[in-house]
Amino acid sequence: MNVSDAVVAERRVWTSKTVAAMAPLTLTLALGLWGISRQGSVWRDEVVTYDMAHRTLPELWHTLQNFDAVHGLYYLFMHGLFAVFGGDTTTLRLPSVLATAAAAAGIGLLGHRFAGPRAGLFAGLVFPMIPAVQQYAQEGRSYALVCAMVTWATYLLVNAASQPTRRRWIAYTLVALTACLLHEFAVLMLTAHGATMLLSDVPREVKRSWSVAAACVVAGLAPLAVFSMGQSEQVRWIMWPDPVQLVSFVILAAVGLRCARAPVRVGGPIRLRTIAVPLLILPTVALLLASQLKPMYVDRYVLYYVIGFALLVGAALDRAFRRPPEGQARLLRRRIWLRALTVLAVLVAVLPVGMHLRSPASRADDATAVTLAVREAAKPGDGLLFTPARRRVWTLAEPEQFRAFPDLALAKVVDSSDSLYGEEISAPRIRARMLATERIVVLGDPDGDPVDETPQEVVKRTTLRDHFEQCSSREVTGARVMIYARPGRC
Repeated sequence: MNVSDAVVAERRVWTSKTVAAMAPLTLTLALGLWGISRQGSVWRDEVVTYDMAHRTLPELWHTLQNFDAVHGLYYLFMHGLFAVFGGDTTTLRLPSVLATAAAAAGIGLLGHRFAGPRAGLFAGLVFPMIPAVQQYAQEGRSYALVCAMVTWATYLLVNAASQPTRRRWIAYTLVALTACLLHEFAVLMLTAHGATMLLSDVPREVKRSWSVAAACVVAGLAPLAVFSMGQSEQVRWIMWPDPVQLVSFVILAAVGLRCARAPVRVGGPIRLRTIAVPLLILPTVALLLASQLKPMYVDRYVLYYVIGFALLVGAALDRAFRRPPEGQARLLRRRIWLRALTVLAVLVAVLPVGMHLRSPASRADDATAVTLAVREAAKPGDGLLFTPARRRVWTLAEPEQFRAFPDLALAKVVDSSDSLYGEEISAPRIRARMLATERIVVLGDPDGDPVDETPQEVVKRTTLRDHFEQCSSREVTGARVMIYARPGRC
């Protein structure tokens, strides 16, 4: 090969890499920006982000001593973002959109490296079509950022393993540690990366270097992990794994493992299967096993498992869409029809899901709808009661809308209590305040949700049952707004 041929070949590789990265990035951006306002709705986890990021740095620091230290770095990042760009829902969700786009580009490059240009393109395009990716791409939480960090940590791992240098290993360590500091369960990616090192034909020195890098990540995360264990009561709402989430993972894992059987043309010490299958399986399985000791499995905590799924499906699509040998025109026509029907089926299946994910009903609740319902139902002099107390989070989006109504259980408001939901008075004082009020607006969870058994929550329920009657009840997107009054005064 002469110099000009080498230059042409290099340009082709550069062009194919650019397409494999930029086409998925563009599609992901378009899907992320589509309906980003979600019809003006915002759910309780996003409300927490909004409130925490708008606190002053001293207030944020003091709150993190008591609550949500696991998200501290993310809140600090959002605090700086709001300070520069303002604090509307677009600013709240845009980092997740951009992070998902960055992840799609990284997946495209990984697929290009392990299975060729078209496989990389397919993998990057499959990624934003996954419903869970579309959901968390438009959420003001850290999960999309973690997914992007894990994607690029994986890319850096492959580079460091192929061409080991201190700079590459340092870059891998820093990106992986940042992912873990954004959310602790990102550390489970090390189970996948460790399996990749064990299953790959890389030199012993590379495996040793990865072990040092992984140890540095764990050491860097350890202080936060130990401190946040003291705040584990915050996740007491997590029960056993949600069946829908489990079924979704099982389906994706089964499809991914089936796709892993497709032969891949690109070789090397690290192969597609050894990087993608561990990412698809091990973090989720590790979290499920840990949940046998204490329930903590929520699929968004290990959202990055879909990276492995996208890589495997991209390689399988590349195999399915290859041109048949010359002289097999019938097979070619059949494959053309198969491709068209496959694309049509995917679009038909994904479009309704995408539209639902951009509606208020797609989230657990809607603080905006709750505020509107209270404004319509409450009258001057009514008291407010939140049961459980953590549902006071609904007031954080528009606190001025609730100030006209006394909160019957509140001792210290959120801003002055270094907490997420404020501090409540004792159970006897709550009862006395309730009995001194003729009408109470009660904001709580829908019927069937588990109830808290703290003294305050018990006295709220018993006092309502024994001394009040329910005048009305209204379901509002994952919440229940009820009016109670003393007997005969509805």
